[in-house]
Amino acid sequence: MQKKMGRPKLDTEAVTLRLPREMIDAIDDRRRVEPDLPTRPEMIRRLLAEILEPKA
Repeated sequence: MQKKMGRPKLDTEAVTLRLPREMIDAIDDRRRVEPDLPTRPEMIRRLLAEILEPKA
């Protein structure tokens, strides 16, 4: 069962940006290898979390 979209969390903020087509294609390619096929915004969140995660 897919989660329905609802009101965004209060501690978040929308960010709008333009990306080159090549970068969007790379994000879409990466999405397709994920087992749950995340949305583009979710894939970008995952990639950012991976990059920003503190190194042990």
